[in-house]
Amino acid sequence: MRRAQLDRLLFTLGLILLLAFIVGAGGAAPRYNRIVFGALPLAGALICFGVVAWAARRRRGGPALASVVWVLAAGVLAIWWQPSLTGSVRPEPRIERAHALLTLNRDRLRHALFDELQPVALDNCQLQRFGDAASDGGYLMCGNLLSPVRAAYSYGIEGRDKWGCDVSRKLGVRVHEYDCFDVRSPVCSAGDPVFHAECVAPGPRVDEQSRVFDSLENQFTRNGDAANRLVIKMDVEGAEWDTLAQTPDDVLARTEQLVIELHGVGLEHQLTLVRRLKHFFHVAHLHFNNYSCRERIDPFPAWAYEVLFVSKRIAVAKGAAALPHPLDAPNAPNAPDCQAPTTRWSQALPGALRLHRP
Repeated sequence: MRRAQLDRLLFTLGLILLLAFIVGAGGAAPRYNRIVFGALPLAGALICFGVVAWAARRRRGGPALASVVWVLAAGVLAIWWQPSLTGSVRPEPRIERAHALLTLNRDRLRHALFDELQPVALDNCQLQRFGDAASDGGYLMCGNLLSPVRAAYSYGIEGRDKWGCDVSRKLGVRVHEYDCFDVRSPVCSAGDPVFHAECVAPGPRVDEQSRVFDSLENQFTRNGDAANRLVIKMDVEGAEWDTLAQTPDDVLARTEQLVIELHGVGLEHQLTLVRRLKHFFHVAHLHFNNYSCRERIDPFPAWAYEVLFVSKRIAVAKGAAALPHPLDAPNAPNAPDCQAPTTRWSQALPGALRLHRP
C-alpha cells in the first residue's frame, strides 16, 4: 500500500473515531460516563492524526505537531484509566442509563407511564384554575362538574391552602386540610376550612416524632364523609403512591375529581397505580412542575407533575387534549419552564429542557 493511501486511510479512521467520540461523550452523563464512552475513541482519533502528521515530516512542523497530538492522546488515555484525575466519581447507585444508546427496563416503564398519563379532552369539562393564580399551589379542575361534591380534602398544605379556600368558597362545602409536618393552620376568610395536624398514609400509624398518619378511608369516615361525593387535592411528596394503592375501590368510585402532584417516574408500582386509577378516572390534564426539571428521565421533562383525574361517571372523553393549557402557570415563576416532552438525546443539547421561559 502506498504511503499516501495509508495516510488517507488513517485520516478517515481518525474522523470516524472523532465522530464516535462525539456520539459517545455527547450521549453519556454524568462526567464519569462521558469519559468512559468518549475517551478511547478520542485517544484513537488523536493517535491516527498524529501518525498522519508525522508522515508529513517533509512539511515544516509536522513532527512537532505529531508530538503534541500524541501527548494529548496520552493524557486522554490517562484520564480514561483514572477518571478521578478530572474529579469524576463513578455514580452510585446506577438508577438511570449511562448512555442515550442504552435502554434499561426502567426506561421502558417510564415511557409506558408517560403514555398512560396523556390527557384526553372531555366534552363536558370547562377547566378552571383553583388556588394560586400564577405559581405553585394552583391546579386546573373541571369547574362545571363539581356540583355533586359535598366535601373537599386538601393534603400537604404547608401552612397555606388557597386551593382549599377557593373550593370551599365556590362550592359552599367544608374543606378538610391535612398536614402533620407543618402544623400551621391556614387562613381562609370566606370558606369553611377545618385543619387536621395529621398526614395521609396507607394505614394508621404514629412515627418516631409523634406525627399521626391515617388512611383516606378512615379520615373520610371520621369526618362523616363515608358516603359523600368528594374532591381531593394531594401533594404529599411521594406518599401518594402507597396511599392510593391501598385505597379501596369504593372510595375512588365516590371521588368526583382527584388533582394530585405525583413524584417520581419509571417504577413498576407507579405504572400499576396509574393504570388502576384509570379504571375509575379519565386523565384530564397534565402539567410538569418546573421546580423539578431534569435530564435523562425522557420522555418526562420533570420528575414531579400535576395530574387531574376526573371520574368516568361524570366525564365524556372526546379525543386527545392539547397541552399546555392557557390557564397553566409555572410553579416557579422566575425559573425556566419545561413542559415539552424530551428524548433520550435531549441531555446532549444544552438547555433542551428549558424551551419555554415565563
